[in-house]
Amino acid sequence: MLLRFVLITLISCSAGMLSAQQDPFLHRLYDSLHTSPVQKKFKHMAPMPAGVVYIQHPGDGQKEMREHFRNMKRLGFNALKQIMVAPGWTEYDIAKIALEEGIIPWWYGEGGYEEITPQLLEKLRLPATMGMEEAIVHPVMVQHQKNVMASRIEALAAAQGQPNRQALRGGSVAYEPEVGRRGLDLTDKGVELFLNWLKERYKTVEALNHAWNLQHTGLSLGERRKFSSWDDVAANWKQLPIREYNHVKDVIRFKVHYDHQRIRERATALQQFDRNIPYRAGGEVSLFHPFAWLNIDMEGVANALTPFGSFYPSMHFSWHYDLTKGEITRSMYMQAALMNDLFKGGWTGGWESTGGPQQLDGEKEADYGNSYFVDEGEVMQLFLSQLAAGFRGFGVWCWNPRSAGKEGGEYSLLDRNGQLTPRAIRLGQMANAMQKYRFELWNAHKEPTVGILYDWENEATWAAMSIPGRENFRLQPVMARIGVTRTLMDANVPFEYVTPTDLLKGLSGRYKVIYLPAQLSVRSDLLPLLHDFVRAGGQLVMDLPGAWYDQNTVLMPTGKGSAFASLFGASIDDFQYAGTNRSVKLGTDTLKGFVMNATPLGATVRARYDNGKPAVLEHALGKGTAVLLGFQASLNSFGTGNAFGKTTEGRKADRMLLQYALSTIPRNFSCNGALTYRLAGEKADHYILINDGPAKTVRLETPGYSYRQVIDAITGEKVNPASINLKEYDGRWLRLEK
Repeated sequence: MLLRFVLITLISCSAGMLSAQQDPFLHRLYDSLHTSPVQKKFKHMAPMPAGVVYIQHPGDGQKEMREHFRNMKRLGFNALKQIMVAPGWTEYDIAKIALEEGIIPWWYGEGGYEEITPQLLEKLRLPATMGMEEAIVHPVMVQHQKNVMASRIEALAAAQGQPNRQALRGGSVAYEPEVGRRGLDLTDKGVELFLNWLKERYKTVEALNHAWNLQHTGLSLGERRKFSSWDDVAANWKQLPIREYNHVKDVIRFKVHYDHQRIRERATALQQFDRNIPYRAGGEVSLFHPFAWLNIDMEGVANALTPFGSFYPSMHFSWHYDLTKGEITRSMYMQAALMNDLFKGGWTGGWESTGGPQQLDGEKEADYGNSYFVDEGEVMQLFLSQLAAGFRGFGVWCWNPRSAGKEGGEYSLLDRNGQLTPRAIRLGQMANAMQKYRFELWNAHKEPTVGILYDWENEATWAAMSIPGRENFRLQPVMARIGVTRTLMDANVPFEYVTPTDLLKGLSGRYKVIYLPAQLSVRSDLLPLLHDFVRAGGQLVMDLPGAWYDQNTVLMPTGKGSAFASLFGASIDDFQYAGTNRSVKLGTDTLKGFVMNATPLGATVRARYDNGKPAVLEHALGKGTAVLLGFQASLNSFGTGNAFGKTTEGRKADRMLLQYALSTIPRNFSCNGALTYRLAGEKADHYILINDGPAKTVRLETPGYSYRQVIDAITGEKVNPASINLKEYDGRWLRLEK
């Protein structure tokens, strides 16, 4: 197969956009996707919080606390992600002490500064020409901001009796229980609000009948009729059969809409109290769980935060990585990358992240997925992966461990006896380097080759299909995402998660390849955009099961004359399934899972099943190609290994995916033996190398780029890219100066 990769013509979304030749990765458009005055302030000031949770132990007074805070400051930490208070104290008492010792007592660090403007410089009698890098560390400015934060502590302490005290805590999680538990459960209040939401969404009962597919056989009310009025809807909507999927999706859609509304309400209340306090949301939910079924839309959470603050995940090994069988090196980057990529152009950070070993905590029995070895190497893997994914700051749970009960003795940077550890020292060194290069990092970008489509509507379709008794369906899109991502990571192919919203705003030209993993439902409004993407020179790849439904769970037309057939140059006549009652091979590989009966309508057959039917089709369209994979490539690449390597089946699945979909992708850098991530900057590029095995020496090759020198960003030592030493189960951050 000849895959043609050329620069994709920029589809301009606004006047004055740079041309594709000047901005081939559309960084300017990327930066604008979640822009707001608050986000501009963050980017201008480039905060890089290195925060920890301080847990007050019984008997800890000012002397003990000040010693902790001085150690934090000495090592390189500059903020408190959280303060856990012992009886007899308040968090505001402790916040004052921390601030006196030079530790900002909130997760957001300098992100909560009063904005540094020409007016503020004038007020402080600082030169109007002073740049941000000099101004933000000037002693006069630092003292002014300390005064601002001291006043904030007093104001927050005084406001604790107010009705909006929950909002004043400045954080939220991505789940609101007022309208119902997880899944389809609705409280009485939830039902009332849901019915009002339906009226706002559909306007007319006729539109609702159509959206809920009541014109289709077997999906209407028991009397085989449609709804006649909104009163009829209120009285009888629960009588619809569960096999009608779109009304099930609407319950989920409503609950996430309510969640986003509550986030905006609380963030607005906080902003009205103090416009310089950022709000954060995202929360404790694992990114390897079925979001839609859990009534969460993380992209919607990110969108709601655009005017207010920062988007974050919780990153705890024992809570979140059971689905990936305890493998942390790839899981950490996947998790951080998805969150960062859902908030393109906005401030993301690891505001809740593991700091130390854990065996007895978590939510499951002591076994893999719950118990982990976490020393300085694993800590560096975690936080360097976050940095590489685009996070700008972190918050560690915790500095010192809980002193009793659940979580006692676990998770912390200090050991169980309160002594400094190598992991605390190493992470503090990384924090210092983050401060040194903060402005470079805030202006750096990923430059992805592949865009992996992430569509909440697809997850919601799988979730609706999981009822009743097919719970595993909820995990299929999650596993497919992990599968294709893991394959690309092992091949060191730069990737990014891209959403339909991103594509509708013109971002498709950022990618040479767009990959659709297990995209069971495809939004009909995406097909014209994907058609244009291919014609402009892109490579579109879809595996199975794909294009089964549209967004409303109506069968998607895939036959002759359809938009699908025009794009892929083929019709899907039937989906089939291999490995149950019929064996199907592709070459020498025996397939398990979805296969297809397809008819070429202009596409070239690149491979056939052993029964002679087309298995892989490629359609040349304009300057690009659309590839249809007749097997579940991304699902097959999931779950085929563990923390210590891939199985033979896993390597076979990866090989098939790369061979038939991505074999001729140009490589601008390579590094065999280490997971390698790159952030591109104006003055320098930053490379993160992650080693998930024994100590080794690797070679970093960069044929697509030219550099003057290579240094270790943390230690400052010069590095020979042909001979880079990596410690076992560790990571390394290199700065390659242009």
